[in-house]
Amino acid sequence: MEKHSAGKKKTQSKKKSSWGRILLGFLIVVIVMLTGIGCGFLTASMNTKPNLAGDLTPSASSQIYDVNGNEIANIHAAENRVPVKLNQIPKGLQDAFVAVEDARFYEHSGIDPRGIMRALWTNISGGTVAEGGSTITQQLAKNAYLTQERTLKRKVQEMFLALQLERQYTKQEILEMYLNQIYFGQGAYGVQAAAKTYFGKNASDLDLNECAMLAGIPKSPNYYSPFNDLTAAQERKSTVLDQMAKYGYISKATANKLKKENMKLVKPQKTSNSTTASYFIDYVTQILIDKYGADAVYQQGLKIYTTIDMDKQKAAEAAMANLPTFETDAQGIQQPQGALIAIDPHTGQIKAMVGGRGTDQFNRATMAERQPGSAFKPFVFAAALENNFSASTIIEDSPVRIGDWEPENYNRTFSGKVTLRTVAEQSLNVPTVKIAQKLGIEKPIYYAQEMGITTFVLDGPMNDRNLAASLGGLTKGVTPLELTSAYGTFANKGVHIEPVAILKVLDRNGKVLEQANPQKRTVISESSAAELTGMLQGVVLRGTGTGANIGRPAAGKTGTTSDYRDAWFVGYTTDLVAGVWIGCDDNSDLDGMTGGTMPATIWRLFMEQAVKDMPVKQFDGVSAYKDAIGELADDKSTKVTDDRKKNNKNNAVSENPAPAARPSKNDAGRREQNAPAQPASPAPSAPSMNGNMGKGKN
Repeated sequence: MEKHSAGKKKTQSKKKSSWGRILLGFLIVVIVMLTGIGCGFLTASMNTKPNLAGDLTPSASSQIYDVNGNEIANIHAAENRVPVKLNQIPKGLQDAFVAVEDARFYEHSGIDPRGIMRALWTNISGGTVAEGGSTITQQLAKNAYLTQERTLKRKVQEMFLALQLERQYTKQEILEMYLNQIYFGQGAYGVQAAAKTYFGKNASDLDLNECAMLAGIPKSPNYYSPFNDLTAAQERKSTVLDQMAKYGYISKATANKLKKENMKLVKPQKTSNSTTASYFIDYVTQILIDKYGADAVYQQGLKIYTTIDMDKQKAAEAAMANLPTFETDAQGIQQPQGALIAIDPHTGQIKAMVGGRGTDQFNRATMAERQPGSAFKPFVFAAALENNFSASTIIEDSPVRIGDWEPENYNRTFSGKVTLRTVAEQSLNVPTVKIAQKLGIEKPIYYAQEMGITTFVLDGPMNDRNLAASLGGLTKGVTPLELTSAYGTFANKGVHIEPVAILKVLDRNGKVLEQANPQKRTVISESSAAELTGMLQGVVLRGTGTGANIGRPAAGKTGTTSDYRDAWFVGYTTDLVAGVWIGCDDNSDLDGMTGGTMPATIWRLFMEQAVKDMPVKQFDGVSAYKDAIGELADDKSTKVTDDRKKNNKNNAVSENPAPAARPSKNDAGRREQNAPAQPASPAPSAPSMNGNMGKGKN
């Protein structure tokens, strides 16, 4: 008993000590912050003015440069701004902004110590900067009078300017200036321009649902613009409504009702800017707006040095010009759409980006989350190679039943014993599922996450912890940028490098605001990466991706999804990785298009030009030998032993069979539609289809 009591006291002592260290660290941070504020008082005071009206920094255009230092875009302050009085702004819009941006706006004097302490504690306990402590007054001071550099001096100046604003103006005047100052994306500054841009009406005519939507946009105008991503905008609107209910501006019932309501958006205006690399320029611009604010980008003369290679960009745009046109939708956008992204796998630098046909502002290369189909299979193969498989490991291509699900190959036949290399080259479904069943689906998901895929849903009733994921049936899907970046890991000998678009940013005085420092990590061994590359070379030389053969060493994988809704080809040489996606914005079918047809062709056309001046290199170590599992034994609990188990080696599945051999679209997705929703675990279990199962032929 004495020993037990002593151990308990020791544990309690350790817990107290741990909390004590956390509290001490917190106090130290607070002391340092207060000391910094005190030291900066004199400097900050010298930078405030008796009269703040009209004391704005002169506007200057920002320039964007390519990887060779050539200017490719000049971003100037062509503002769409129509100031309005506070009495012309609905009370609901005022309340929405206060609730989501500064709940104690009417109580503090420009600085909210409670808000700062709360944000500081949240960031320290979370280990990241997840919450800011700036008030509406501070945001106004920063946007109107200061640069966007992230320094203690600038933060102190912001605080003292906020105090001065509060002395000179009423709360209503500050709120009015703020609502006329902030940026809403699409070139719209202030609530009046935003109301016109998104809803085609005056701010005074906005209903509460529209007010909540607008109040959510300034946090990240690129991400939360309903023109760019309506789903994300709706989720942000829900957050605003929850905050309004929390602080008593509306009832919880009203918030829940409005969350379910849709709204009528006006058609986005087409931009007359047809500049080469327009999607990339918009991508870089929005990254900087999210980081420094719209005023910094459009008015403070930044020098932005990027990774884009204009020769490769022109080759990408020329290749994507081969997209077929099935129809023009109600928004005047040609369908299908497509995306192409090219990355240097050794540096992570984005060399080319096409986000669509150039007739809208939705960048499909970075924002469209689409089902990858068989383009996901290399993550299963990578997990297998990391767990003692090899390209020559034998897998039985024979019927298997997992719960009520019986996965099938595209041509409804089975090939008997096949090697892992053949599984990759011919994109066989059933052996891929068996491998994932043996390893547990968590392993392929883990490797995909480590290679930069961030869109997995791992919790809740609809999630990706099921064997359907091994065939590319994901809850949300992946973006072309993340999938292409992940394949770069294979080309870079197992080391993943985060994609980079911006090399360096300078302010108008030449001071460096940021410099690229891409994150890198080893995900799989060099030998596994080399062996997987050898397997994917076979896809291009003999398998489903022969349409991508560029006459030099290249590896890649095709992907086609249920009912022909998405078609992919992602591949690489030793020094360049590129991904091509084709699909319709409304998720309608592609009339039988597969990853091995048009996507592979576009990939080939691009790569032939993009690598023509690069030396021809062989992949290192692709024929290296290693001891591995000779044959994967079937799981007896899921093995099917009826007359369907016949070797059919002369009918190995092809992702691009002759048209006469292709099943109907309804048949193609048949096996995916009736499986039960049951998350996978290391033990065999039935997969959840989530409505997004990969096509049988993949």
